[in-house]
Amino acid sequence: MVVGEVATPVDLLVIGGGPGGYAAALHGARLGRSVTLVERHAVGGTCLNVGCIPSKALIEVAEAHALGDRVRPWGVDVTTSVDMARVREHLSAVVGDLTNGVSRLLADAGVRVLDGHARFSRPDRVAVEHGDTVEFLEHRHAIVATGSRPVELPDLPPDGERVVGSEELLFTDRLPERLVLVGGGYVGVELGCAFAKLGSEVTIVEAEDQILPGFDTRIGRQVNRGLRRLGVGLCLSHRAVGTDEHGLVVVGPDGEVGLPADRIGVVVGRRPNSDTVALDMAGATITSSGLVQVTADRRAAGNVFAIGDLTPGPALAHKATAEAEVAADAACDRPAAFDPAGVPMVVFGDPQVMVVGLDRKAAIAAGLEPAAFRFPLSASGRARTLGQSEGTVTVVADGDGTVIGVQAVGAHVAELAGEAALAVETAATVEDLAGTIHAHPTLGESLMEAALGLAGRPVHTAR
Repeated sequence: MVVGEVATPVDLLVIGGGPGGYAAALHGARLGRSVTLVERHAVGGTCLNVGCIPSKALIEVAEAHALGDRVRPWGVDVTTSVDMARVREHLSAVVGDLTNGVSRLLADAGVRVLDGHARFSRPDRVAVEHGDTVEFLEHRHAIVATGSRPVELPDLPPDGERVVGSEELLFTDRLPERLVLVGGGYVGVELGCAFAKLGSEVTIVEAEDQILPGFDTRIGRQVNRGLRRLGVGLCLSHRAVGTDEHGLVVVGPDGEVGLPADRIGVVVGRRPNSDTVALDMAGATITSSGLVQVTADRRAAGNVFAIGDLTPGPALAHKATAEAEVAADAACDRPAAFDPAGVPMVVFGDPQVMVVGLDRKAAIAAGLEPAAFRFPLSASGRARTLGQSEGTVTVVADGDGTVIGVQAVGAHVAELAGEAALAVETAATVEDLAGTIHAHPTLGESLMEAALGLAGRPVHTAR
């Protein structure tokens, strides 16, 4: 049924209620716009409902279950067991609390939220499908934040039982005895570590020759060692080609290999949802990979803006949130541009990985003359007290002594991302970082220690 042939006028339309979409709606409302947000599934999007948040909650569950192995040398004996049905309830409760919080923020800001699937029919009009009904909206400005969806492999069609995606793995009621993950990126590493600690026999299959493709090879090697330590099998330079009665079939340099599995998780990446919203009808330019071409202020065409996973750059929630403010400002005729010096990348594996800005190799490729100092966490008092002192923190500077990158591998290094990003974004110097008094004993000191080393006056490491 079509609800009216005449479109309802709206002021600022936001399509997609994930981290980028709801942040854009809230910022637009703060700037005095009348905002309508359309979301076809649940406010919070993939990240909050089936991605970032439940995965990190599961990782914490796995950490708690594996605590006994870490604290036994301290003289503490801990015995744990896992009830996956209760774990699922816990994950759902965490998600529910946060999504309810976002809904309250939107309501308090006066944002009108519509449940439905929006598609452009022309640059200033969208059709919103609510079940069997269709409503037309005409907007002054639109911000599109429809995110992305998992890439599916033709040779491994999901069946919801044996071959599944990350969502089904996160909210499972049963722990797989033998789990094979296809994809050695950050999702594969995080889920692999979590399920290995929960008790599954885990194997990760990756088509490239290193785990975490795209990251520095040194980081890949450190993560590789951590996975091996957990008993995770690595099948690198192999490609999944199908299944048989025993599990997954892969092909590598030496031919075909069978990997036993009672569950296969396909986590090879994500594809932008530009097609689901028909952004081409708004006049936007879409690449063959589905990315939307945007200007610095996130403008895709006319009065239509695109943010988040739809646009070039890392598909990360915090990038989408930052772009949301830029797009809302631009829609309100305020000067705005998205031009970060670095977007932090974090992998919540064991060890964790944190990267922002340029590493030494990338800096050289960019024509710079970088210097770097690598501080070992074995020299960190805080890492020692945590009983997790493997890893490094590296600070990279250009020839003028400006911090252009930070890389860290080790337990809890994700918490260094904020200070590292601030240093890169504000063009702090090595002396700025080295001269800032850090509390002792904290992991944050490792950034200061690396900067002191780079300045030629290390304290807890040899020069």
